[in-house]
Order: sequence, then C-alpha cells, then structure tokens
Amino acid sequence: MYKTNYSEVSEFVFLGLSTSRPMQHFLLTFSTVFYVTIVLGNLLVVLTVTFDSHLHSPMYFLLANLSFIDLCLSTLTVPKMISGLYYGQNTISFQGCVIQIFVLHVLGGSEMVLLIAMALDRYVAICKPLHYLTVMSPWMCIWLLVGAWVIGLIHSVAQLAFVVHLHFCGPNEVDSFYCDLPQFIKLACIDTYKLEFIVTANSGFISMGTFFLLIFSYIFILVTVWKHSSRGLSKALSTLSAHITVVILFFGPCIFVYVQPFPTVPMDKFLAILDFMITPILNPAIYTLRNKDMKIAMRRLSSQLLSLRKIS
Repeated sequence: MYKTNYSEVSEFVFLGLSTSRPMQHFLLTFSTVFYVTIVLGNLLVVLTVTFDSHLHSPMYFLLANLSFIDLCLSTLTVPKMISGLYYGQNTISFQGCVIQIFVLHVLGGSEMVLLIAMALDRYVAICKPLHYLTVMSPWMCIWLLVGAWVIGLIHSVAQLAFVVHLHFCGPNEVDSFYCDLPQFIKLACIDTYKLEFIVTANSGFISMGTFFLLIFSYIFILVTVWKHSSRGLSKALSTLSAHITVVILFFGPCIFVYVQPFPTVPMDKFLAILDFMITPILNPAIYTLRNKDMKIAMRRLSSQLLSLRKIS
C-alpha cells in the first residue's frame, strides 16, 4: 500500500480566470446569470419529466437523468468560482480538491455512458420500432442508469489510483477555477511527466473511443433508415441532430483537454467554461425547443403550478 502524506499542503489556491478586477466583475455577473439559468432550465426538465405522466417513456427518463448530471457538474464547480470572483480570492482544502476531482470524473464518466444509452434508445426507436417497448423496458432503463453510475465510479477510482501516492510539499496554486487531474498532478514534488501522460491518455482514450462509437452509431442509424426509406431519412436526421449536437458539445472539450498531456492553460480554461456553463444550458434548450411533447408538458406543468398558487 502507498503511504500518503498530505500534511505539508493543506489547501490549494485557484488563480481563477483573470486578475483584473473589472474583468472579474464582468465574469461574476456572467457566471451568476448562467448558473441560475442552468439550475432553472435543468430543474424544469427533471420536474417536467417526473410529474408529467405523458413523458414517462425511456427517452425522457434518460433525458431527465442527463439534465440532473449536467446540473451536478455545474454545481460542483461554478458556485465555488462565483465565490472566488466575489471575494477576490478562492481556496480549497486538499481533501476538497480530491473530492472535487473524484466527483467530477464520476459525473463525466456517467454522462458518457448515459449518452451511449440515449443513442441505443434512438436506434431501437428508429430501426426496431415494433420491439421498442420490449427492448427499452423500465427495467432496462434502470439497469442502463445503474451501469452508467457504476462505470463512472470505476473510471474515477481508476484515475485517482494513479495519483494517490503523490507527495505535495510546496507549490499550491492551481491555474484554473476548479481542481482537475492535469493541474493537480503538476503540483506534485516529483517528476510527473509519465504520470501526466498516463492519466491524460486514459481519459483521452475513453473520451475519443466513446465519441467515435456514438458518431458511428448515429451514422449506422441514418444508413439503415436510408436503405429502408429515403423519405424517412430527413425525419431521422431531424431527430438525431439534437443528440449529435449534444455529443459534440460534451466530447469536444474533453477530447481537446485530455488527448494531449500539456494543454495550453488559456484554452483549457475556455473549454472548462464551455463544459460547465455553456453546455448545461444548451442541453435542455436543444432537447426542449425542438421537442413538441416537452413544450406541451412544460406549459401543462406551468398551468398546474399557477392554479395551485391561485388556490393557496
């Protein structure tokens, strides 16, 4: 067993996105507005799917869980960033940093598997419609969700296993607004080149493998539909375009950050903002604005809430 020594570094200091106070004030407003939008948008999706019986189907079940994970990813990092921008300084304990890394990779790994489950759902719905209710049964959906969380947990534990033995004795400034493995490893008191390569290659391989698997599955669905009926191709493409957009938005930053051992810090920060603030807003917007059933259900839920408010 490795012996860990955490006594010499008790906390890390986030350098944040900018040292300019005017820019920090702008980023504070920007991030606050976006985080509130993320919370309201994703909660609306979760509540609508939960309380509207018309949406109790596999597709919306998986969509609600995607919104929940997006909400958790943003909550894990953005409030801490907002606090740092407000007070002008942001620190996190050593244990807090490790926990943030752990939860971040659990959520990230779970979302990757969940997107694969959503691709499977669309494949069965489009290519095997007569078997849809049999294949995508409630138990199958639950097992897919459990599998997503278990694989996310295994991925996170495997990542942390590479760095649990590291010794931190001096530098404690993280040139970012959250803790992640590449920045965390660089602060260790040993030569971490090989370790950085292993960790980033691991995440990069998983991200790229999952991304290309999803893209291949969508192409396969479209080719299958085109072979059976060229008329159905436009409808299938319209249905899958939202899924493809979400996949590109999620995996693009992950692949760029983890496919190379030493990403440039400014670009790394920009991609982190994209992952934690932009994508969680776009996901509910993409799936709801293009979905007639979701829009009707949201109006129905809003009417019910207004009726309850008037009665009270």
